[in-house]
Amino acid sequence: MRILLVEDDRLLGDAVRDYVSRLGHAVDWTQRLTDAEAAFSSTAYSLVLLDLRLPDGSGLEFLHRIRNHVERCMCIILTARDQVRDRVSALNRGADDYLVKPFDLEELGARINAVFRRHNAQRPRIFRLGDVEIDIENKHANLGSKSVVLTSREWAVLEKLMQRPGALISKQTLEDAIYSFGAEIESNAIEVYVSRLRRKLGRKFINTSRGIGYRLAVS
Repeated sequence: MRILLVEDDRLLGDAVRDYVSRLGHAVDWTQRLTDAEAAFSSTAYSLVLLDLRLPDGSGLEFLHRIRNHVERCMCIILTARDQVRDRVSALNRGADDYLVKPFDLEELGARINAVFRRHNAQRPRIFRLGDVEIDIENKHANLGSKSVVLTSREWAVLEKLMQRPGALISKQTLEDAIYSFGAEIESNAIEVYVSRLRRKLGRKFINTSRGIGYRLAVS
């Protein structure tokens, strides 16, 4: 998924960005609220990792902006503020989780997964189509009785398509979901990932509307 990291500490920002990217997510990192606002206005993010003390204001102001956004976006607070009142204030304003610095990166990864599970609790955990069985939460796929191994980018494309089975998803939307700002994108990158998914899960699993986008087959 596409994640926005708002953190002014360079060492921590570097570490979090690199770690979360290794988990297979696309991460955009800003160090000021003004840049975060601009990024959030132009890009559809699934999750924001948000510091509270920033050079140009309080992260709580940005949290309020997130919660007024039309589409639901998850938010985890990353802060040195360890007082109960700070935690309660952030959670009451709509934060999904609150992690106090310093923290272990593996714990952050576990918190991201937990928030994602809660966010998607109302969606079916297992998707089945013919001989294909997909468990997005546990990153497990089967074709008949055979387990199928997918790369992190293949999972990212598949996850985006599975959010709206049968709906047409544009190539640009898929690129936005899996690539961070500044990433070099080959012109045929999405076509390559879709081709690989078809090879692994079946040619009829993903349909193409030439020049428009892709949709997950539902029947």
